[in-house]
Amino acid sequence: MIKYIILGIVQGLTEFLPVSSSGHLVVLQKILGINAHEVAISITLHLGTLLAVVIFFWKDILSLLKNFKLLVLVAITVIITGAIGVLGKDFFESVFTSPKLIGIAWIFTGLLLISTKKITQYNRNKLNVQDALILGLTQALAIIPGISRSGTSIATLFFRKVDRTLAFTFSFLVSIPIILGAAILERKELQVIPKSDMLNLVIGLIFSFFAGLVALLFLKRFIAEAKFYYFGYYCLFCAAFTLLFIK
Repeated sequence: MIKYIILGIVQGLTEFLPVSSSGHLVVLQKILGINAHEVAISITLHLGTLLAVVIFFWKDILSLLKNFKLLVLVAITVIITGAIGVLGKDFFESVFTSPKLIGIAWIFTGLLLISTKKITQYNRNKLNVQDALILGLTQALAIIPGISRSGTSIATLFFRKVDRTLAFTFSFLVSIPIILGAAILERKELQVIPKSDMLNLVIGLIFSFFAGLVALLFLKRFIAEAKFYYFGYYCLFCAAFTLLFIK
């Protein structure tokens, strides 16, 4: 049970911080000796963080439902990311077993986040179709463990000079259907989990939910203070640790 509590806390913190929750889960499962049902565990813990997003952004979700244009932009982003995810499903799942590839992916995430330090203008307070198309493509990269979804999506919008608060909010609004869709797509993985492990997964889900709320508050503050790029250095540390010590 302790192992799943640890996984839940790590998932909740790293899902929203731009450091790749899937990369952390893969490496942590290797360290903890959990070598079965990796995909099912990842899905369950992601559902906990999905609930955290819904609770944290519930006012924005209600506003989104009343804004047809923004709904269309969310749909475009999700469709592109989802299509790439479905087409590349077998490849992306194979990466879950390769710590070395995850280490390389972490290097990419780290360099991407650090590069946002050079951005000085965030003067756009409205999104357009081009933003959604580009975000859908770049966010698809985050299906690979080690590449952060939140990091990639927020950085993409930063490079598009989108207002920091809007980038933060939109990034997580589009994550809701993506996480839910991934869970539906992989529901068969949940059906093979032994009943003896279900309680552990539920406990992990609960801890990922509460840790996720904490992480969202933390990230919102870092973005407001223009310290988003700090997480890039942490990703480079994760990359070095994984490449050197995880097999």
